Amino acid sequence: MSSEMEEYTKYEQARIIGARALQISMGAPFLVKLDDEDLKKMGYNPIEVAKLEFRQGLIPIRVKRPLPGTIKRDSSAKPFDQTKLE
Repeated sequence: MSSEMEEYTKYEQARIIGARALQISMGAPFLVKLDDEDLKKMGYNPIEVAKLEFRQGLIPIRVKRPLPGTIKRDSSAKPFDQTKLE
């Protein structure tokens, strides 16, 4: 994992992966290229697909954390790079 993704807490990781898995289960397209053999190995499980996308830094979801005072900090895994989709 990259150092940017390590700054997520386990709760934030679970929320991001769960939200993406829900999108996939509702018919959203995959952000990674998977053939039928890969899907069969994963058991067609949207959570496993979302975990793979998270590890590769492809999920375009941000986490807003309130900091002491009035400052809020946005963090994201990586800038979304569409060239990885091809």
